[in-house]
Amino acid sequence: MFKQVFSACLFVMVSSIASEARPYRIERAPECNVTMPCDFSYSQTRRERVSSRYPLQAYRSKLLTVTDAGRGAAAVEISGSRIVGGRPAGCPSSFCGCGAALRVFGRIVPELNLASNWLRFPRTSPAPGMVAARRGHVFVLEQHLGGDIWMAYDANSGGHATRIHARSLRGYTIVNPRV
Repeated sequence: MFKQVFSACLFVMVSSIASEARPYRIERAPECNVTMPCDFSYSQTRRERVSSRYPLQAYRSKLLTVTDAGRGAAAVEISGSRIVGGRPAGCPSSFCGCGAALRVFGRIVPELNLASNWLRFPRTSPAPGMVAARRGHVFVLEQHLGGDIWMAYDANSGGHATRIHARSLRGYTIVNPRV
């Protein structure tokens, strides 16, 4: 009798541990390829997605806290992001560099389709018309909102859409493509 109860308890414990196991997966955006590596900053675990009450974009569209140098934290009210288009005709499926080139130069510049190639331009301080670049993503600065937050023209900003929305410059290098 004791042996059967012990076996049943052991079976329940082992099966409950196995049911909590989750496979390890890296979420890849379908537009990632050899010439345009993926930017995994958007990745979240399943548990984080399920636990969030509303999307980050909805939160950002209501209120954004920024830190100005020497002034401390301040709340800035911003209008929500707006979608201004999709993938421009003639651009590859990973189109942030191509979209930025269209915005800055008015034409597609094939060597700038790769976001990291924007880092070849000279460094500068943030200003309207300058470009924020890093390996994996690039966007054009439109208007300063406060601190390191800028309203940006952001091609391929998610869901294969081009948006004008608030972006932080944290982690990006500002370059002047008009030199």
